[in-house]
Amino acid sequence: MTEPSSQLLRVALPKGRLAEEAVRLFAMRGYDFSPALAESRRLIFDIPSCGCQVFMVKPMDVPVYVERGVCDAGVAGSDTLMELGPDVYEPLDLGIGLCRISLAGIAGARFDPYRGPIRIATKFHNIAKRWCLRKGFAHEIVSLSGSLELAPLTGLAPWIVDIIQTGETLRQNGLMEVETIAPVQARLAVNRASMKLKLKPIEAMISALSPDPAAGSSTPAGTA
Repeated sequence: MTEPSSQLLRVALPKGRLAEEAVRLFAMRGYDFSPALAESRRLIFDIPSCGCQVFMVKPMDVPVYVERGVCDAGVAGSDTLMELGPDVYEPLDLGIGLCRISLAGIAGARFDPYRGPIRIATKFHNIAKRWCLRKGFAHEIVSLSGSLELAPLTGLAPWIVDIIQTGETLRQNGLMEVETIAPVQARLAVNRASMKLKLKPIEAMISALSPDPAAGSSTPAGTA
């Protein structure tokens, strides 16, 4: 029998490249979320075959939807979770979306944080601030939402804190990575109330997505 939408496990996926990686991972573990990648303006997809309702949202919004209970679970980058600090359960690293968050600046420039406050442009305000405080660096954070590589090139800020995957964008703009602040990968985030109210389907999903094949199952919740 097809479950009503209200009974489906609501899962938030981040739009963009990470969504494709996530859908491939879920498919390998028995959850066919491929309808959510269809060329469409739709943002919510009922997928009764695996007992889920998929929401396509901006990456930075995934933790918000999960924390507020609009979604029961979601796929979020560990960078986003570190930046926003949502009150969610984080049971599992997913091993996709691998990259790092790093300090970078103009190639050849000397990074000397002890000569005075360092000015950093970033969209990861909280991560950068915590890193500076942990290091004991006096600092000024400039919040940007666009292409951070422009900041050192225009003199807005000599340093940036940003996500780096291959470093090619830095190299093409004459920048270099100075220090890795934290490795980044996608995690499964779960609403704390849903962990109690929908325990069985959430546990089934966690088990299926586990990197240990013996701990998982190819049969997703809602199909038994």
